[in-house]
Amino acid sequence: MIGRLRGLLAWKQPPYLMIDANGVGYELEASLTTFQTLPEIGAEVTLHTHLAVREDAHALYGFASTAERSLFRNLIRVAGVGPRLALLILSGMSVELFGRCVREGDTASLVRLPGIGKKTAERLIIEMRDRIDELGLQAVATASPGDPIASPATTPLDDAISALVALGYKLPEASRMVQAIEPKGMTSEAIIRQALQASVRR
Repeated sequence: MIGRLRGLLAWKQPPYLMIDANGVGYELEASLTTFQTLPEIGAEVTLHTHLAVREDAHALYGFASTAERSLFRNLIRVAGVGPRLALLILSGMSVELFGRCVREGDTASLVRLPGIGKKTAERLIIEMRDRIDELGLQAVATASPGDPIASPATTPLDDAISALVALGYKLPEASRMVQAIEPKGMTSEAIIRQALQASVRR
């Protein structure tokens, strides 16, 4: 089991990133919550990880905090919630906000996320209610950035739309979401995060 990775951030485009650990490139998937904590390309980063082993692939997921990883591991134990949907939940709301939704039985906030219908929201609340207090909801410090090197050639707006499509949104909907928040001058991670938060609030 790979529980933690430390190395240089070689590449990032939500929801994917790569960490170069002693010359070996580890490709991971991560939530937008974790992406917001990442340093510049070329800087050292440490992520807590979860390795999912399937018949056809080994998938590695990265998290900025142990609380986020714990919630991810509990989410994928819920019937009908796989790793991709769990990442989508963690991208759309913080661990703390998800905990509040569960405690208050707030299905309305959960169903605003793509891929979550009323039945799935109700199942999440029922199955997570007894576990939520055990997850350790405290925030953790982010990694310290180092000296940056070249950034990807695509624009933050393009990256944000691509990431939202990868998370399950249709292309026209993803485009509307990012344009609705006036994304000029923002990083791709900030655009995606604000677009998802605005979607949850509607």
